[in-house]
Amino acid sequence: MIPSIATVCSLQTPLENVLEDYAAGHVESIDLWLGQADAYLKERSVAALREALAGHGIAALAASFQGGLLTSQGEARVEHWKTFEGRLALCRDLSVPVLVVAGDAFGPLGPQDLGRLSLSLAEAAKRAADAGVKLALEFDARASFPNNLQSAVALVEEVGSSSLGVCLDWFQWTVGPSKPLDLWLLSRENLAHVQLSDIADVPREMASDADRILPGEGSSPVDDLVRRLGEIGYAGAVAVELMNPQLWGVPPRQFGEIAITALRKSLGQAEMGSRG
Repeated sequence: MIPSIATVCSLQTPLENVLEDYAAGHVESIDLWLGQADAYLKERSVAALREALAGHGIAALAASFQGGLLTSQGEARVEHWKTFEGRLALCRDLSVPVLVVAGDAFGPLGPQDLGRLSLSLAEAAKRAADAGVKLALEFDARASFPNNLQSAVALVEEVGSSSLGVCLDWFQWTVGPSKPLDLWLLSRENLAHVQLSDIADVPREMASDADRILPGEGSSPVDDLVRRLGEIGYAGAVAVELMNPQLWGVPPRQFGEIAITALRKSLGQAEMGSRG
């Protein structure tokens, strides 16, 4: 497991400053928020971003996120897939191994929609394989399908591509219909990325992104998750991801130091518990 920080945690800060400050705060790997990367690339080249990452000693182990691939139609679908091709090229050029794909199928779904969803994932995985990138399907607790870990794993297994795995967002797991037993469905082969946050003291049914807080500070302990990650030998990134507007104003260096310390503490405590 590689402790990482998602740059969306510092959404209000330009990416070049985030990289510099995270590096100063001893953050060595990130989940790159693609909206920040887009803003950076309006004025600079991909080569400049690659050099910035290398210069600060930071590895981008994942990029988040690509939406709109699953059930969109018409012109919207054309635009989403065009953007997707650009995302794959960016990941390839920056040597980012994992691209998170949003499970954003909302509203009533019929048999045709489910068929389109599965075919879309298969086509996306094929294009990702050609680019040397692995996709990580993130289920959304608010979506129609998939909205839980069991369904996401089943979808990935149905596609059956080595270029498609699951992104486990612990927030989505906690607030949705996923169950503790679902963690046993995870394997080294099907788990591509992990995003971690704790939840403030609110009912799960009422929790929103604004209630995401640092690991170890809330009501969603991660011991069972990290124990399972150890059991399957998961060697990828575990990224703190907080889409909390109240935290976006925290200076990135300060946030990076605090977040990476909290993450390492949570991972270490859980690992020690599994050995005890």
